[in-house]
Amino acid sequence: MKLLDFVIVRLLLVLIIGISAGVFLNISNHLTYLILGLSFSLFILTYFISKHLFKKTIWFGLISYFTTFFLGMATVNFHNEKMSQNHYVHLIKTNRNEVSTVTFKIREVLKPGAYYNKYIANVLTINDKPVIGKILLNVAKDSIQNNAIHVDAVYTSRTSLKQINEPLNPFQFNYKEYLEKSYVYHQIFSSNKNLIKLDTLHKTSIYGIAYKIRRQINKQLKHYEFNQDVLAITNALLLGQRQHINKDIYTNYTHAGAVHILAVSGLHVGIVLLILNFVLRLLEYLKQGKFIKIIVILLCLWSFAIIAGLSASVVRAVTMFTAVAISINLRKPTNIYNILAISAFILLLVKPLFLFDVGFQLSYLAVIAIVAFQPVFYNLYTPKWAFDKLMWNVITVSFAAQLGVAPIALFYFHQFPGLFFISNIVIIPFLGCILALGILIIFFALVNINIPLLPDIYSWLISQINKLVAWVAKQEAFFFDDISFEFPQVIATYLLIVVSYFLITSKNKSNLVIPFLISVLILQLTFLYEKYHTSTHEFIVFHKSRHSIIGKKSNDLLTINHNLKSEAIKTQKFLKNYRVGAHISMTEYDSINPIYQINDQLLLIVDSIGVYNTKTLIPDIILLRNSPKINLTRLIDSIKPKLIIADGSNYKSYVARWKTTCKKQKLPFHYTYEKGAFILKHQPKINY
Repeated sequence: MKLLDFVIVRLLLVLIIGISAGVFLNISNHLTYLILGLSFSLFILTYFISKHLFKKTIWFGLISYFTTFFLGMATVNFHNEKMSQNHYVHLIKTNRNEVSTVTFKIREVLKPGAYYNKYIANVLTINDKPVIGKILLNVAKDSIQNNAIHVDAVYTSRTSLKQINEPLNPFQFNYKEYLEKSYVYHQIFSSNKNLIKLDTLHKTSIYGIAYKIRRQINKQLKHYEFNQDVLAITNALLLGQRQHINKDIYTNYTHAGAVHILAVSGLHVGIVLLILNFVLRLLEYLKQGKFIKIIVILLCLWSFAIIAGLSASVVRAVTMFTAVAISINLRKPTNIYNILAISAFILLLVKPLFLFDVGFQLSYLAVIAIVAFQPVFYNLYTPKWAFDKLMWNVITVSFAAQLGVAPIALFYFHQFPGLFFISNIVIIPFLGCILALGILIIFFALVNINIPLLPDIYSWLISQINKLVAWVAKQEAFFFDDISFEFPQVIATYLLIVVSYFLITSKNKSNLVIPFLISVLILQLTFLYEKYHTSTHEFIVFHKSRHSIIGKKSNDLLTINHNLKSEAIKTQKFLKNYRVGAHISMTEYDSINPIYQINDQLLLIVDSIGVYNTKTLIPDIILLRNSPKINLTRLIDSIKPKLIIADGSNYKSYVARWKTTCKKQKLPFHYTYEKGAFILKHQPKINY
């Protein structure tokens, strides 16, 4: 049966289009709700007309899709607190850096950065005026005073709300855009001593309850004296918290293609469901036993989701397996595509911006690919023994899942682990044992029961898996990194995968040969387009704090002029992002030149020495670096440049003075810390 034969699948696709339109078109609340109300009224009218006539009409179907589309748009606006007049953005003036008294409640603990511990907080009041909205709280790390900040704790602070910075270099991760998808628009910076904790009677949230449970579990687990890595993996596998995983271990899992093991998702929830179904099977012998069993299973699954932090992947998995659990225990026939579509439909109505969550996308694509392609792969070989069957199942599931997530993973992460199946062959069969042991250990820890050898076995299993993953990750020849893959290529690749699936499974293959060839051609055209699109020449002054980095791009060759150490320049992440985004295949490094010719424009660099000679050449652009002690007014009067650039190597006090001078002189001034990297596209001169 074709996937689009399911009504809920078609409605889900229309809902997704509606949500996307709601995000990108930004239509007003009143207009959206008005059209939704009219379309819903027409939907009710056509429904009763169709029911009265005992036949379906095309108008009923069209109005159903129309209503679903505007339902998606309305859902986006409904969940966007910024649309409310009570949102704090309508009260503050971030461009003036006004200091206000802000009271907020901690909602979520994030992974700490290099200099700050990070939290998501709900704003309660600003200058005693009640408001709503979420902010990013940055608390400076302090080795002397390091008071723990807990979820649901309420604090007040005298501070200013600041804009979240845009990325300063091309192709960098846009953290501002990422936070806006979670309705976080501003941030505040503070220290522990400037945060005043309030003893209030605010209600405990579901996130606070989950946080307290996780704290209690970790407190009890310390009695087993697990090492830090085992505790971190336990928190990831069973509690959905990956903040404390060692960076090297996380990198190993990524390179080994097993990072999905560290995120609570469908695999984990499915195993938990199997364990619960087995443990609670005796309840079926009671009167109303099946009903009791279903209720207990659902309570356990959703308790697990709450404890794991209600992330997109966890909620998606638990929602889907809720339907699976009900159907299994009531012996009702189910279709996995319907279950997936229903769970996605419900989730997107509750959290529409889950659509743009990477974990949400990867989860659904992996499950769809497993359902569609695993039987196809499995039929390529007939296992003879039980062990053989188990291994072949794991291999085919792994390959199907990778096929489903590979295009979108290449787009987001630009890497592909070639040995993913080795890690999965070993880990997945033992994951059920690890989860079962972990649940038992947590239960015994909470009730203060010590079972000899059980913690040792569990710790040994985790350690062995970490060692295996580390070994696979060291096989660098099979890890493909810095792969340039754009969104048009993602769409074209999925089109090819879908057409290939129908070609393989269809009985009448001749009708699908031409669509298959067209999909191959479309994919080839996307690669040709990207190659043509990136065949450009650019001059870039990158932003790097306390240093100067200049790039010259010529098609797929990038020349970097810099003043960093030779080892340090090759590890700069923003340069790696640029190489991937700009499709760079060759990179050269050199020192900074005093003068650059960019077509018919001349760029002069004035560094800390402050010496410049313009008797023979008159520059159009001046780049100030390393805080030169110069009289900028005199320089402008003598050279009359068209533009002044200051990079991240300069003192901010110097830059502020230069900015004022340029404003008085009515001369454009580009400071990379404020405006990001300076980029000038150009075409090289051709000598005949």
